Amino acid sequence: MKKTIPLLYTVALTTAFISCQKKENTETNTQEPTPKTFVLIEKASWLIGEWGNTSKEGVLTETWMKENDSTFHGKTYFITGKDTAFTESIQLMQKNGQLLYIPTVSDQNEGKSVSFILTTSTENQLVFENKEHDFPQKITYNKISTDSIVAEIYGIKDEIESKETYPMKKK
Repeated sequence: MKKTIPLLYTVALTTAFISCQKKENTETNTQEPTPKTFVLIEKASWLIGEWGNTSKEGVLTETWMKENDSTFHGKTYFITGKDTAFTESIQLMQKNGQLLYIPTVSDQNEGKSVSFILTTSTENQLVFENKEHDFPQKITYNKISTDSIVAEIYGIKDEIESKETYPMKKK
């Protein structure tokens, strides 16, 4: 009888411990779902679509598509006459709590992509920076209206502060 009491005591404690563990897990599983955390890339959703501008220099086209909940893909073309003078592939990616603008231009940076980090964002503006890059060091997108944006690149080029502006309308 003396051996039975400690054995029953141990079984009772183990059963109580296990049932408490199951209860905790059940409570955890029945909690209200946590609200979806704000996704940084949503701040750039106004970029999605096809944008363009025709000038005496040529035709600029920039197209943005949503790949998934954390990545947009952009393509930029500049055509002069019948020649494609410039192409750029861009990933806009949310990664590790940051929004990255990652362009790849085949004849620049040995064909490797360069990352720019979102430093400022408002309802109508996105500013990406990479102070270590040769040119540009800063890229901005400004939403003028639902069918009009202006992209700008800034930086030091040939030891001179430089800025290029690209107004575009939605196609």
